[in-house]
Amino acid sequence: MGETKHTQSQAKRDLDEKLRLSTPSRQVLEELAVACAKNPSPDNTFQYAFALSKSNEKSELRYAITILDGLVSEGYSHQVDCLYAAATALYLLGDYEEARTRCENILRSKPGSRIASELHLASIESQEQKESQQLKQAAVGGTVAVAALGVIAGVASVMLAKKN
Repeated sequence: MGETKHTQSQAKRDLDEKLRLSTPSRQVLEELAVACAKNPSPDNTFQYAFALSKSNEKSELRYAITILDGLVSEGYSHQVDCLYAAATALYLLGDYEEARTRCENILRSKPGSRIASELHLASIESQEQKESQQLKQAAVGGTVAVAALGVIAGVASVMLAKKN
């Protein structure tokens, strides 16, 4: 368990760094969009969507997923690459469960895929961190609620004591 946890944490750190360094510039995205518009083809569309899948903009990430899913449903020849790019966009959007599911789909057909395995482990680690953070927030919220009830009960007892 400890070894797997370490591997997940390392995969997340490595992937986060790779994604941070591979964010496309506005210029690159614009050039790919123009190329796609001038010469529409599945390959140009894929190149544009793949670049979008690493964007910092949530709307571009969602658009990339839509394009990539469309390419897969149309039978585009590089379906594994489409699934990986969509999983990357989902990861960046914080939808770790869906990113993990897409990685598992890739790993079923290509068990040796290092990049899918890395994204899979990073998605698991990120989901666990997200759930841990939610539990901590719920615990703090519960503590605040109990404290507030205690204050209300104290004020009510003081008011009742003054009445009597």
